[in-house]
Amino acid sequence: MRARPLVLLLVSACETGLVSGPRVPESDPGRVTVHRLNNTEYNNTVRDLLGTSLRPADAFPADDVSYGFDNISAVLSVSPVQVELYHQAAVALAADVMTAAPERILTCQPDPADPAPCLREIAAGFGRRAWRRPLSDDEIARAVALYPIAIEAGGDGREGVQLMVEYFLASPSFLFRFELDPDPLSPQVRPLGEYELASRLSYFLWSSMPDDELFAAADEGRLERADELERQVRRMMADPRAEAIVDNFAGQWLALRDLAELEPDAELFPDFDQPLRRAMAAETAAFVREFLHGDRPIEEMLTADFTTVNERLAAHYGMAATGTVSLAGSQRRGLLGHASILTVTSYPNRTSPVRRGKWVLEELLCASPPPPPPGVEGLDEEGPFTGSIRERMEQHRSDPACRGCHQAMDPIGFALEHFDATGAWRDTDGEFEIDATGTTPDGASFDGAIELAGVLASDPRFGRCVTEKMLTYALGRGLTESDGPAVGEMQQRLRARGGRLSDLLLLVAESDPFLYRRGEPAAEDSP
Repeated sequence: MRARPLVLLLVSACETGLVSGPRVPESDPGRVTVHRLNNTEYNNTVRDLLGTSLRPADAFPADDVSYGFDNISAVLSVSPVQVELYHQAAVALAADVMTAAPERILTCQPDPADPAPCLREIAAGFGRRAWRRPLSDDEIARAVALYPIAIEAGGDGREGVQLMVEYFLASPSFLFRFELDPDPLSPQVRPLGEYELASRLSYFLWSSMPDDELFAAADEGRLERADELERQVRRMMADPRAEAIVDNFAGQWLALRDLAELEPDAELFPDFDQPLRRAMAAETAAFVREFLHGDRPIEEMLTADFTTVNERLAAHYGMAATGTVSLAGSQRRGLLGHASILTVTSYPNRTSPVRRGKWVLEELLCASPPPPPPGVEGLDEEGPFTGSIRERMEQHRSDPACRGCHQAMDPIGFALEHFDATGAWRDTDGEFEIDATGTTPDGASFDGAIELAGVLASDPRFGRCVTEKMLTYALGRGLTESDGPAVGEMQQRLRARGGRLSDLLLLVAESDPFLYRRGEPAAEDSP
């Protein structure tokens, strides 16, 4: 019918209103750069905004990952290809909603003789939800001005409104989450505006836009009240959209997304198939869900004596029962007994004590080992082998250049050697006996996965690490030294409340780094 005007891609964001908070924190809350919606957030947002089943972001370039997550604002760049794909998606989505669910847009019917009043109502209502904040009069006027362009090009009134919808969906104000400081170069700390906070909450807990109730709380200035903030967090956690914490936080923290790409050696592990892969992922998702909504302390994620298995996974584990089952009498406890994690930390043809130990250090203790020195070779994979993987690793570790890293990683991995590369129990490593004993650098000894889980659960670094991971995910930025006091305070308050995952989510939402921000002073010129 007509070419889409370039104005759809050239909209500037407007400032949101700032809400004066009751206090300004003494510590530096940091700042988050302008945050592009990642692909998951884009699909979820158009789903909730338009009621569409289309998933345009599935065809977008993959999001970069930093600090373990794909929602880190500093690496969510935009390429020319993405700009064109955003435009195409806006056209397709606008056509879809105006065909399948026009009532979501048409809150009134434009009068052909004087359409402007109704068009302003449509622009203000839909634009507020699409851009996640109220629109200025000028922004509403720019949207309304597109309507006659469609009419003059031969379209009808519905196509005029459709062009307005395209405008909102192709705008940077839709594609980005703006938090605009009064003075971007000032280090002055300020509380987030109500609509900025509403978006932080919804994209943290739902990976999607605020709903009507959250918008209403922002409209009325209620989110600056501690009781209202807690009420909203509790309400949102009870909503099915909170499954995003399982899919997107735990899915990346526990490397569940990597499971879909792994292909264990078919000759060595002929029983591994797609139903087993799905059952592995479902077990860990159900486990995290229990901690998200239940009354268990976070430390039990390592020592829990229950899990949830279907028939396929139960057979893999050598269990008779299915559903939520007791692990009493078995050799599995908590996350370290999950086949999903044991598989993603293995090679296709064998276990890897190094990978497993490194994963535990990085993801459970936030204690990343240093990278290997240049020129160091890995294990000989050709064989024939005259010893177990442990004996081969101990020989490798005898090299002084390798010892520093491996003395922290390897003992952890050795404790898990009774689980093969797909997480099934084994008594021997081929023809070799398994020695699952080990000692941490600080002197804690263990024999096998269950004892290792107990050592890790009692390590204060575990709870702090989960807190740091959650805060990183919630903010969409890496943590800095200035975040240390906030993390420490959250840890103290979490222990006082019983250490539940649900409490951690609330404490993150109540933290200074989540509620406040500052500008970024310009770097001084070097002398």
